[in-house]
Amino acid sequence: MTLCAAVDSARAAACRDGHAAATLKLISMFVIFSTSIIGISAPVLLARLFHGKPLYDKAILIIKCFAAGVILSTSLVHVLPDAYDALADCQVSSQHPWKDFPFSGLITLIGVLTALLVDLTATSHVDGYSHGHGHGHGNGNGDGNGSKGVMGYKRIGEDEEMKKTVVEIEAVEAEEERVRVKEEEMVKMKQRMVSQVLEIGIIFHSVIIGVTMGMSQNRCTIKPLVAALAFHQIFEGMGLGGCIAQAGFKFGTTAYMCIMFSVTTPMGIALGMILFAMTGYDDSNPNALIMEGLLGSLSSGILIYMGLVDLIALDFFHNKLMSSENWLKKMSFVALVLGSTSMSILALWA
Repeated sequence: MTLCAAVDSARAAACRDGHAAATLKLISMFVIFSTSIIGISAPVLLARLFHGKPLYDKAILIIKCFAAGVILSTSLVHVLPDAYDALADCQVSSQHPWKDFPFSGLITLIGVLTALLVDLTATSHVDGYSHGHGHGHGNGNGDGNGSKGVMGYKRIGEDEEMKKTVVEIEAVEAEEERVRVKEEEMVKMKQRMVSQVLEIGIIFHSVIIGVTMGMSQNRCTIKPLVAALAFHQIFEGMGLGGCIAQAGFKFGTTAYMCIMFSVTTPMGIALGMILFAMTGYDDSNPNALIMEGLLGSLSSGILIYMGLVDLIALDFFHNKLMSSENWLKKMSFVALVLGSTSMSILALWA
């Protein structure tokens, strides 16, 4: 432990400069906020611009698949390795209970199960809402509007059978339309739920990044992080923005979600700077490493679940548009790979 700590201290001593680090953090807050706004606003604005156009639904689907690749790569290539490294640091891994059990994997599992629980609860709420709004409609065979129409035509003597058949067909078509509208409403509610839970997971991750960066006094670490996090926020923002655009929120809700994503990392940096000023803890403190490892593992579990279950599986196996268009499935897979690759490359710097 002594040798390990001595090596780490010697490596960080040359780069430790509080004044230079503070200047870089202030610059990074502005840069990250700007790139976050650009990243999350681009797909939302494009969706509103091209809404109703022939390729609108297909373009949104491809953007969402790119988003799934970004989210999955963020969780597996960025968040989880960082969380593991934090708990595997020699200052932490040499102590009980951190050296006795792989806590990063356990907390990631808890994150997955927590996301599943939230998903199940929200889905049950959506199903209950749809069933509650589905009662009271006639079905054309009982005492609904269709039957009233049939009875009304029964009082007409001329062409009674033909008119009754026409009314019954209209009643069936009306019922089919109600079912279609109900299914579309359930899909929209599911998409909105996915977008909201996904944003919670991303915001959680962004706060961790911001606080860790804000507490750091290592200018050598912060300098490359500024550029890397700028691209990181653009890609992650595009991913979340694609999901928000597909969900079709109202303008106020969309604006709120975009602003929350954009300000979270800068606010995290400011919070980290405040914590360092108040406590003297930096990112190399054992307690800070433990907190970073636990929160990062939990965030990783949430993002892994959302990426695999609510984005990839939902679109590739349960989307009618993709199953009907073979070329669209290929393009969506290419977008998924591009999203994963672009985010993975950023791991070279951050």
